[in-house]
Amino acid sequence: MHSHNISDWTHDHLFHSGNKAAESGTRAVMWITVVMMAIEIVAGWHYNSMALLADGWHMSSHAVAIGLSAAAYAAARRLSGDARFAFGSWKIEVLGGFASAIFLLVVAAMMVFSSIERLVSPQTIHYPEAITVAVLGLVVNLVCAGILGKAHDHDDDVHGHGHHHEHHQDLNLKSAYIHVIADAATSVLAIVALLGGWWYGWSWLDPAMGVVGAALVATWAKNLIAETSKVLLDREMDHPVVAEIRAAVQRGDIEIADLHVWRVGKRAYSCALSIVTHDAGLTPNQVREWLSVHEEIVHATIEIQHCPGS
Repeated sequence: MHSHNISDWTHDHLFHSGNKAAESGTRAVMWITVVMMAIEIVAGWHYNSMALLADGWHMSSHAVAIGLSAAAYAAARRLSGDARFAFGSWKIEVLGGFASAIFLLVVAAMMVFSSIERLVSPQTIHYPEAITVAVLGLVVNLVCAGILGKAHDHDDDVHGHGHHHEHHQDLNLKSAYIHVIADAATSVLAIVALLGGWWYGWSWLDPAMGVVGAALVATWAKNLIAETSKVLLDREMDHPVVAEIRAAVQRGDIEIADLHVWRVGKRAYSCALSIVTHDAGLTPNQVREWLSVHEEIVHATIEIQHCPGS
C-alpha cells in the first residue's frame, strides 16, 4: 500500500485568498443594516406605523444573519492555522451560510404570521411616511447588494474562472447577498402594497404582499440550505471532478477499486483512491503525474494493489 499527497498546500492560500474582501464587505453591510433597522423602528414608533415597526424588526433578523456570516469569515480566518482542522477551517464559512439560510426560513415564517395578523386585525397605516422609509430601505438594500457584488467580483479576480466555476460559489457570501436581496424584494412589495392602499384604499394589499414576499424568501432559503448541506455532508460524488479523476487514472489494465472525493475548499478537492493493477512498476508518483493536470485536486491518498499474473 502506498500513500501520497498531491501537493504541499497552505490553509491560507486555499481557503482565504480573496475572503478579506468578502469579510469586510459583509461586515459593512451588517452595520448599514443595523442603522437602517434602527431608523425604521424609531420612525415606526414616532409615526405610530405598525408597518414600519414590523419591517424594522424583520430587518433586525437580517442584521443578525448577516452578522453571523461576518462572524463565520472571522472565525475561519482566525482558526485557519489550527492543526485540529484536517482540511482547514473553510467549512466554518459554509456552516455560517447554512445557519443564515435557517434564519431566512424563520424570517419567512415571521412574515406570514405578521401578514395573517394584519389581515385579521387591520392597522391604520400612515402611508406617506411609511412609503418614504420603505423607499429609503430599498435604496440602502441596493447599496448593500452593490457592496457584496463587488466582494464577489474580487473573489473571482483572485481565484480566476477555472474548471467548473459554477460549482465554486462562496456560499457564506451568497447567504448574506440573499438576505440583502430578500430585503430589497420585500421593500419593493411593501412599496407596491402601500401605494395601492394609499391610492385605492386596498388595505388588504399590504398583508397579501407580505405572504408573497414570504414565499419568495422561503424558496431562496430552501435552495441555499440544499447547496450548503451538500458541502457539509460531503455529497460530491456526482461532481464532474469525479469523472475527471476516473478518466485520468483508468488506463491499460488499471481498475479503480474504490474512490471517494470531497470538497475541502471553494475550488479544492480531496480524494482517497484505491487502484488494482498487474503493473508491478506503477507507483504513486505516476498516479500523481496523471492527476496533476487537475489543479483543484489538492490532496490525495493513493493505495495501489499489485495483482500478479496476466
